[in-house]
Amino acid sequence: MENIGDIVGGYVRGKGLEYQRVFLARSDPALNYGSASAVLIIKNALQQLHRLEEEESLDIYPMLGAGSSPFRGNLRPDNIRSFLSAYPSMQTYTVQSAFKYDYAPREVMRGVAELNDTKQGRPIEVDEEKSSKIAAKMSAEYRKQLKVLAPLINTVAKFTPNRRKRKLHVGLFGYSRKTSGGVKLPRAIRFCCSLYSVGIPPEMLGLNALDEHELDYIRDVYPGFDSDLKDSLRFLNQENLAKFHELHKAMKPVLKLVDYEVNQEHKRWAKHILRKVHEPHPGPIEEEILEAAMIRKFLG
Repeated sequence: MENIGDIVGGYVRGKGLEYQRVFLARSDPALNYGSASAVLIIKNALQQLHRLEEEESLDIYPMLGAGSSPFRGNLRPDNIRSFLSAYPSMQTYTVQSAFKYDYAPREVMRGVAELNDTKQGRPIEVDEEKSSKIAAKMSAEYRKQLKVLAPLINTVAKFTPNRRKRKLHVGLFGYSRKTSGGVKLPRAIRFCCSLYSVGIPPEMLGLNALDEHELDYIRDVYPGFDSDLKDSLRFLNQENLAKFHELHKAMKPVLKLVDYEVNQEHKRWAKHILRKVHEPHPGPIEEEILEAAMIRKFLG
């Protein structure tokens, strides 16, 4: 999304349009680069679109494809205010199945009403060069850590229930399922489900690469950073994480960034799932994965 201003500008110029909608993905950038990196990338994109809007005197209405898991945006009926604080210039949001079906109807209606009642504002000002450098730094560490976790992710993903079928796009890591380093991974929903199910929340990956000043910058431009990380760490199983010694060591400073309370029932399911996965001939674990997902109120 680094050149989104040029791409959209080249499309709208000279057409006499009254307005233009622009769809920004949230899940696949997170899968490609890490969750916090995806947020910084989107913020750069929103700032460029706002600049283009002023230059062309054209209304631009950005759309965000977010999901209910923190890794995919943390768009939930009970998290609307925190979510909106991160993207004040966004006009439209996708509301996916976990939002609609894992909460009481009254909560869902209240959440949708709050989204509809919120007026589009100006984007949070960011230093685009600084944001890009921080995102690249996190992304490099995130991809290193994925190499360690990829065998586990792919094993657990085999047992993740299907929720929908979509035609694959060619060229995106999130769709082609292969990293530049040759690591193959499932689509975003199964990827997230695999890691949450074994108690290793994907939001924390890559964050250990940052120094204190870089973390302060992220907190300034991403108001929901702490709350999103706190929400994800509810599903941590540190015993399972400790089985990956170097990763556990790298994550220790990250686990101290926020105060969080682990969901003990989810922790027990995560322990059970990982134990079964490591058996010589693991049996089906679809039911266990669904039990953990119902606690989280999202699959992946």
